[in-house]
Amino acid sequence: MKKILSSFAVVFLISANGFAQNIPVDASVKMGTLPNGMKYYIKKNTLPEKKVDFRLAINAGSILEDENQRGLAHFMEHMNFNGTKNFPDNKLVDFLQSIGVKFGQHLNAYTSFDETVYMLPVPLDKPGNLDAGLKVMEDWAFNATLSDEQINKERGVVLEELRLGLGADKRMQDKYLPKLLYKSQYAERLPIGKKEVLENFKPDVIRKFHQDWYRPDLMAIVVVGDINVDEVEKKIKDNFSKYKNPAKPRERKSFDLPNHKETLVAVETDPDATNSMVQFTMKDTEAYKPDVTVEQYNQSLVENISSTMLNNRLRELINSNNPPFTFGSVYHGGTYARTKEAFQGYAMTKDGNQLNGLKVLLEEVERAKRFGFTQTELDRAKSQILSNMERSYNNRDKTESSMLVDEYVRSFLEQEPMPGIAWEYEDTKKFLPSVTLAQTNDVIKKMVKDDSRVVVITGPKKDNVTMPSEAMVLKTFEEVKMADLKPYEEKATIKNLVKPFKSEGKIAKTETDEKLGTTTWTLSNGAKVTFKKTDFKDDEILFTARSLGGSSLISDADYNKTQFAYPALTEAGVNGFSKSELTNYLAGKQVSANPSVGPLTEGISGRTTQKDLGTAMELVHAYFTGLNYNPDAFNAYKEKQSAMLNNLTSNPQFYFSNEHAKFMNQKNPRFIGIVPLEKEWANTDYKKAYDIYKEKFANAGNFQFYFVGNIDEAKFKDEVLQYIASLPSTGKATAFKDTGYRQLTGDYTKVYKKGKDPKSMVTIAYSGEAPYNEKEALALSALGEVATIKVIEKLREDESGIYGGGARGGMSKVPYSTYNFSLQFPCGPENTEKLTKSAIAEIQKLIDKGPEQKDLDKYKEGEYNDNKTQLKDNGYWMNALAKNQLDGSDKYDILNYQEKVKALTVKDLQDVAKKYLTKNRIVATLMPEDGWENAKKDETKPAVSKSGVSN
Repeated sequence: MKKILSSFAVVFLISANGFAQNIPVDASVKMGTLPNGMKYYIKKNTLPEKKVDFRLAINAGSILEDENQRGLAHFMEHMNFNGTKNFPDNKLVDFLQSIGVKFGQHLNAYTSFDETVYMLPVPLDKPGNLDAGLKVMEDWAFNATLSDEQINKERGVVLEELRLGLGADKRMQDKYLPKLLYKSQYAERLPIGKKEVLENFKPDVIRKFHQDWYRPDLMAIVVVGDINVDEVEKKIKDNFSKYKNPAKPRERKSFDLPNHKETLVAVETDPDATNSMVQFTMKDTEAYKPDVTVEQYNQSLVENISSTMLNNRLRELINSNNPPFTFGSVYHGGTYARTKEAFQGYAMTKDGNQLNGLKVLLEEVERAKRFGFTQTELDRAKSQILSNMERSYNNRDKTESSMLVDEYVRSFLEQEPMPGIAWEYEDTKKFLPSVTLAQTNDVIKKMVKDDSRVVVITGPKKDNVTMPSEAMVLKTFEEVKMADLKPYEEKATIKNLVKPFKSEGKIAKTETDEKLGTTTWTLSNGAKVTFKKTDFKDDEILFTARSLGGSSLISDADYNKTQFAYPALTEAGVNGFSKSELTNYLAGKQVSANPSVGPLTEGISGRTTQKDLGTAMELVHAYFTGLNYNPDAFNAYKEKQSAMLNNLTSNPQFYFSNEHAKFMNQKNPRFIGIVPLEKEWANTDYKKAYDIYKEKFANAGNFQFYFVGNIDEAKFKDEVLQYIASLPSTGKATAFKDTGYRQLTGDYTKVYKKGKDPKSMVTIAYSGEAPYNEKEALALSALGEVATIKVIEKLREDESGIYGGGARGGMSKVPYSTYNFSLQFPCGPENTEKLTKSAIAEIQKLIDKGPEQKDLDKYKEGEYNDNKTQLKDNGYWMNALAKNQLDGSDKYDILNYQEKVKALTVKDLQDVAKKYLTKNRIVATLMPEDGWENAKKDETKPAVSKSGVSN
């Protein structure tokens, strides 16, 4: 899908001769076109250092498939990982893993209606890696081998991916798409394709697709990273210019979403649907054309301001004590087709309330259309847009290559302007003051239409829920037109979030750690503040505050009454201000802060910028001292959560996770489910949760605060003394406790039945108590990565039985010392027994022989690659600093990680496999409800006499 007004900056400039000025192109990007028509975009960018991001963008997707090729654009994407000229068979993934590129996490691709894009980040720490990355790009573009053997092997993998998409959403989508994509090619060319085609196509059919569409004049290569631009340009010219277009190339047609006079309505239900939704689409009359002139860019900004103001109104409704829906939004932007934009809106509602949700959306649009917006709303929206742009501009020299490559891909595929952030920001500042209410009001009138409308309503099929008819939907449009609406009433604005006061707080002690680059202040109220100044981002400050204890200190009965209420507490607002008033106050400021009460800690986490640090500190102070109590706000939150969660048990995957979690925690009275459903909400005590929160946050002396980012120490010190050193403290220290409850251990096989689709899930897990050992913890983590490599090789590449899957392992120190190792994969029900045996056999090989050295080396290279990037990330540092407070781990672990990974041996991994993967194995399988010969009874079969549960 093309951009949805993602660029904000606009200025209307008229040149001396009176013609509109074109949007400039970022001069830091080297662009060119080879003689064969292939385009290239190259930019030097040093974040992250010694890395390069490649993209191969092909202006061809499923929309171009012939009838006998449905699904083969996507299949072709798969085949580029299964044999090319320089990387035959499955050697490509093997090679890339050997240089630190992780399959799926780093290395990936996607196919959509109109395009296919390949993604490859490559570390440049070894000579030859740049050339290797370019060779992969060249092979992906032109050198797929497409052997019969590999095509036939990959059928099973693609069919497994198709299987993953089955379910209630797919069944409803199949019914409403013909109306949403009315009389268009898009309705007939979903990228995943048709099962019968994928199963039966002849190899020559996909070869023809490749020959027709994988050609230079439909391609662009994008290279952004720590590179020499001129060197890369020469290599591209030398290696890619030799490829030719077909003598008679097929026309690359564009396709449209046709307009229509009537309003099309689709109302679809399914017994397994998990939520109720409504969406409307009002298609533009004219075909979409990308912005070229500054004036057009200007108009996009005005549209964005108008949508922002509308969504601010909808947000107020959502945050009210009587919300009409759980979530709702409107925007003007892209549709499935590149050639068509539309004014669109959607909402998630309670079951049976979709028609009212549609009515509220349309009423707010109609209100804006009739009466316009207010000056305060316009000023707030301008502030929001400028603030977002300012943050990007301030961090312009620390933008990740992965963000830049995607922008250049959009420029090639969709002709999105790419003037660069400096131009955008400067022109935004110039233009925003000139935008008037008349302009924004006019935009709404133009976007709202009476024709080319589509309404889609979906939800669970229930006996006690009546869905609206088409006539009722059409009547709603007419009723809204005639409704007696009042102009929007502007809410009072917050002048001061925290009333001015004089802080008596002081810094009682200062400690520095030169190795970590941190300073820690112990304040007069007992609170500790640790901060690390970094230059990873030029304008980013992350923070978290933690106190030990959490819900572990609460009785079982109180825990069960409050565990689901804590996320609702902030819905009441702070210091007498509602959540809506608080949200409006924060509009235009880069501030977020979220308090929480977790199993072992309570705290606040958030982010801000240098400019807005004071506001962030105000908010932190308010959450400690001024959280409102408002049962109506809690009930509104409960209603919204119920609308989202009450039908989750209809989803087979959720049912499987929830029921298996209950099985594993059967001796734990504190476990009552993954999420709250009707019974849990009925037992929830908001007042008790509020009182527990107030008690925990009344003792700031028990908290340690962590700040990481580009901190101005003098300004930071002032804010800390004002807003943290002044917090109340009881002087009482707390720590979390071990409740004594344990998950089930032992050897078990468990089968769950849910769902009508031929979809299964298998989980093989090992866990239990064991003394924490740092080296073993790292070895178990490495074993999980190695096992993932082997499972993908065996179950996906060799047996074509899964699309994806993986393993993970590790150890935990708190609240008690445990080990865990799990392997999970989705598959067809008919293959569960065979693939489970194969997966267990791969684990047994790790036990008997240990991993192959080459697979351990792949893990190490991937970890080195990731860690070099993580060490330049504020969030990574903040989590590492806070970890020591929770579990007492070595605070210098963050500096020694690569050294410890390097020291791992094959024997280390085999030793933990022998020690931890030979007992306490629990195999859980999800099966459909009916019709599968190998479906097992839903029963537990203990293989040992004692479960190992302790209290």
